[in-house]
Amino acid sequence: MNDMDRAELTLGPLTEQDHAFYGLVWAGTTLAARIDRELTRVHELPLSWFEVMLWLAGQREPVAASDLGAKTMLSRSQVSRVVDALAGRGLVSRTPSTSDARSVRIELTGSGRALFAEADATRRAVLAPVFTDRLDEADIAALETVWRKLKAR
Repeated sequence: MNDMDRAELTLGPLTEQDHAFYGLVWAGTTLAARIDRELTRVHELPLSWFEVMLWLAGQREPVAASDLGAKTMLSRSQVSRVVDALAGRGLVSRTPSTSDARSVRIELTGSGRALFAEADATRRAVLAPVFTDRLDEADIAALETVWRKLKAR
């Protein structure tokens, strides 16, 4: 099929709200896929692993896996599998909780922090031409306002 045989597809008439919603879905899906591909190619680190590491990198103390599950966009079982994989690569360590014998606390290891820093630089480089470089401070502030409103309970 050549370009002349392709139909010009449209979504039809959309309200501004519908267009805004589908734009958010498109942006999130497209940017996440782009980042996932590059993190996997360069660091053998899928985006789901990076997300867990992102939350761990921001903590001063080890955290419970259940806390990670509550913060990430992953299910409890996905968090468990990601932590197992990260531990298998020596990127996180697990220590028994002092307050709950059934629970473990998780933190990045030194090599985990080093890989996270490299992967975060990769993430920023991937986003620059398709996100960061295209948006000015007002755009970023507007997005922050939108996210804050959408995340409010």
